[in-house]
Amino acid sequence: MDAWRQMTSDDLAEVDRIAGLVHADLPESMAVLAERLALFPQGCLMTEGGYAVAHPVRLGAPPPLDTLLGALPKDAGALHIHDLALLESRRGHGLGGAAMAHFIAVAKARGLARLSLVSVYGSHTYWSRFGFVQFAKAGLESYGPEAAYMERET
Repeated sequence: MDAWRQMTSDDLAEVDRIAGLVHADLPESMAVLAERLALFPQGCLMTEGGYAVAHPVRLGAPPPLDTLLGALPKDAGALHIHDLALLESRRGHGLGGAAMAHFIAVAKARGLARLSLVSVYGSHTYWSRFGFVQFAKAGLESYGPEAAYMERET
């Protein structure tokens, strides 16, 4: 994992700071990311100027933005990339690819054949470079007008 490490609860203040800069138009309670870390720590990564969070979900059912999960679904069909946030200065250094390699390995270890995500800010072209295909745009209102649900095989 080039420059990534496991996130800890001590990182949450920095995650909040980065989220406020990267996702100013899509704010999310720190309780949401703290819960993701508590429920699925192996899906929570940290690097200087960035973080990444993923967790199991039912296939085709991404949770609405800023929503607590309560628990991970027992019938999960995908590892959902909830967020990959990098400050501008950290983009273009291969961190996205390194996080993807980690998430693919985590999904395979859990027997999940798919990865899913909701692209925001028109980022679907970025995600398509990693093999993600757009499946839907409906039902994603909490993620903004440019949101698109995407999946790929692990």
